[in-house]
Amino acid sequence: MTLTKARIIEEIQTELRFSKKETTDLIETLLEIMKRTMENGEDVLISGFGKFCVKEKKQRRGRNPATGDDMMLSPRQVVTFKCSGKLRDRINKS
Repeated sequence: MTLTKARIIEEIQTELRFSKKETTDLIETLLEIMKRTMENGEDVLISGFGKFCVKEKKQRRGRNPATGDDMMLSPRQVVTFKCSGKLRDRINKS
């Protein structure tokens, strides 16, 4: 089962006994800070969880999978995630 934003809000609301509005505002603010940081080209490091990195992709040749035609893919930024050693150990523990 996928962990959704709604379920995160529900879990925090239950554990910390915040109102739904307080919890929603908290999560939305956290995500907005993360988005703004990455939009500025900075990485987001959450100790014990992992690191979201903004990486530059250069222009390259690609292929349209529907037609098989060659095409040029424009340069762009992508976000990658690398989990922390602690998280990796916890996942592999089971």
